[in-house]
Amino acid sequence: MKKFTLVLGTFLTLLFISCGTNGIDGLDGLDGADGLIGSVVDVEGSFSADNEYSIAFDFPSTLEVFETDVVLVYLLWDQTEDSNGDAVDIWRLMPQTRILDQGLLQYNFDYTFFDVTMFLEADFDLATLMPGDTDDQVFRIAVLPAKSISGKSSLDRSNISEVMSFLNVKETDVQKTILE
Repeated sequence: MKKFTLVLGTFLTLLFISCGTNGIDGLDGLDGADGLIGSVVDVEGSFSADNEYSIAFDFPSTLEVFETDVVLVYLLWDQTEDSNGDAVDIWRLMPQTRILDQGLLQYNFDYTFFDVTMFLEADFDLATLMPGDTDDQVFRIAVLPAKSISGKSSLDRSNISEVMSFLNVKETDVQKTILE
């Protein structure tokens, strides 16, 4: 009889513990903004021997970048006009390689969650470059939250317009910085 009471008591205890009562609800948190939190910034700077042919841009405190985020850098390659005569920017995803008389020149970049650095690499002396290759270069930096692009293989990252549309960023929203 003791065994039966012990088994029944254990069974009833487990039943009450597993079914239990509903706990007290916690406080509601603040609702977050719907959509993605991505950013796009333009940075203008010049490459020279003084900066070792690199342009460093520290992310501002208003732009939170995580280690898992994806940072894409585009080079303003050229401009054309639309049918109304308005300027249209032509952007190319970096790295970009140019074939010059001197040899191969590559515009490249690296980044951390603190900064991004655009730099030149070549198989020749960079001091022989023309000002058009080094001066007043404009870069568009897009920060894509990793969470937002996981499983998004259809996003064409080479197309800045598609990336900005994906991030819901308009041209007027792009922050512009000129580095000295």
